[in-house]
Amino acid sequence: MAALVNEPMADTRDMYMAHRALRREFRLLPGLIRSVAPGDTRRVEVVGAHAALVCAVLHQHHEGEDLLLWPKLMARGGAEAAAIVPTMEQQHHAIEDGYTEVTGLLDGWRSTGQGGEELADAFERLTTALVEHTALEEKEILPLTEKHLTAKEWHQLGEHGKAVTPRNVMALVFGMAMYEGDPEVIKAVLATTPLPVRLLVPAIGRRQYAAHAKRVHGTATPPRLGA
Repeated sequence: MAALVNEPMADTRDMYMAHRALRREFRLLPGLIRSVAPGDTRRVEVVGAHAALVCAVLHQHHEGEDLLLWPKLMARGGAEAAAIVPTMEQQHHAIEDGYTEVTGLLDGWRSTGQGGEELADAFERLTTALVEHTALEEKEILPLTEKHLTAKEWHQLGEHGKAVTPRNVMALVFGMAMYEGDPEVIKAVLATTPLPVRLLVPAIGRRQYAAHAKRVHGTATPPRLGA
């Protein structure tokens, strides 16, 4: 069954922006981890806290899709949805297994400064699964979403993300996404927020991500690896 008529339909461009940020940060993590000297607890904590943050963002991102996207597509998308959504769910399970592995290893690395190579290898496996999944989602799921979900329903995914993201990292996470984001998409994402948010969040987010990237990557402008 199609989504209600006479309502604006989902604009999924923000998902491309989110995917780009996730791919960038996950692709850079193995090298970051391997660059830390064993036992350098100060640097371990800087990189480890960043790894924990991007893992949490990924986990929350997929949680929102599991709760709010797949059921609607299966209910409305007919044979098209039935042909692809189960694959998306299977990939989510595989990524969740990878997430469980890396977060377990990450805890040990942050505690001891040892085991960095094993952790980097695990992040490489997780990144491979993430890149494959996001590419397929962009090819198959996002066009389907624009046909079957309203803008209001799509907005609920963003609201879920905000609800489960700690307030003290909200601007940083948005800045992380904005780093490779299309200005028009950023403007559209903020269009329904209060005016002070529209004016302040882009500047604060960019500033916080630049400072964070300088601390983690050694530069305020890390390599753009979103494609």
